[in-house]
Amino acid sequence: MDTPSQESSLPLDDVMLAMDVVDTLRHRQDLVTRELDGAKRETQLIDKLRKIYHDQGIEVPDHILKEGVNALDESRFVYTPRAGGLSVALARVYVSRGRWGRWVFGALVAAVLMAGAYFLAYQPYQAAQAEAQRIELTQTLPARMDQLYERIYEETKVQVAVVRAGDLRDRGKAAVAAKDRAGAEKAAAGLEALLAQLQRSYTLKVVNREGVRSGFWTFPDVNTEAANYYVVVEAIDDGTDKPLTLPIANEESGATERVAIWGIRVSEQVYRAVEADKLDNGIIDHNIMGVKQYGFLDIDYVVPVMGGTVTRW
Repeated sequence: MDTPSQESSLPLDDVMLAMDVVDTLRHRQDLVTRELDGAKRETQLIDKLRKIYHDQGIEVPDHILKEGVNALDESRFVYTPRAGGLSVALARVYVSRGRWGRWVFGALVAAVLMAGAYFLAYQPYQAAQAEAQRIELTQTLPARMDQLYERIYEETKVQVAVVRAGDLRDRGKAAVAAKDRAGAEKAAAGLEALLAQLQRSYTLKVVNREGVRSGFWTFPDVNTEAANYYVVVEAIDDGTDKPLTLPIANEESGATERVAIWGIRVSEQVYRAVEADKLDNGIIDHNIMGVKQYGFLDIDYVVPVMGGTVTRW
């Protein structure tokens, strides 16, 4: 069975006095240091302490002074911090919460807002976008291709347009089955371009106005011994009597550009005839090169042409 310690058996007033003695010794290290090596250390310390308290008008019994000296040696009444550990670390974190609490709270609020925005706004938006794209690919684009094919079939006057439209539609449907959105859109764009080509009606005329050349000739890179002759033309819409901008393939670069005027390759004989017509009075009287009728794909030329075209010269 444990026995009560000596200090717990002392009256409270004596314990308080002993604590004060220890505190005095701790703050008067000059007393302790000078007496550490003396043989009569305890007696000398008690005498010193008695005098200190006597000078303050306090009479402290010798047994209290002795108890204070012993308590100093035993490190009683001295707080020794606990060794580091998880509980100590947690306690320190809790005590310092005033410094980091606001930042952590702000970070938590930001994280909650970001999570809410992601799950409540961004994800539903992405899902809606994906569903819209799925509907467009599997329903809208196939229906659009079918409608374009039907219009081409009804408005064309040449079988070749129906064959081209059928081929484009089949390729588009295959792209839809393969979930190839780009391929399906390309096929639909091809059908639209084919329909637009059928619906155009215009007259192809030689350009005859100030500041614009009516013709030119060049030496091709593949054969510098022979010249290529071109007549510069434009398509005048039959309904509005205004020039059209059309997709024209450049035989020199292989690129297709939308232009309002372009050069069409002709024989030297045709080129010289146009040249003589313009030199006669400054006006090209015979300026019609061909006619493009509604429902047809190609131009009906009224003069012989070589077939090549250029967009830059």
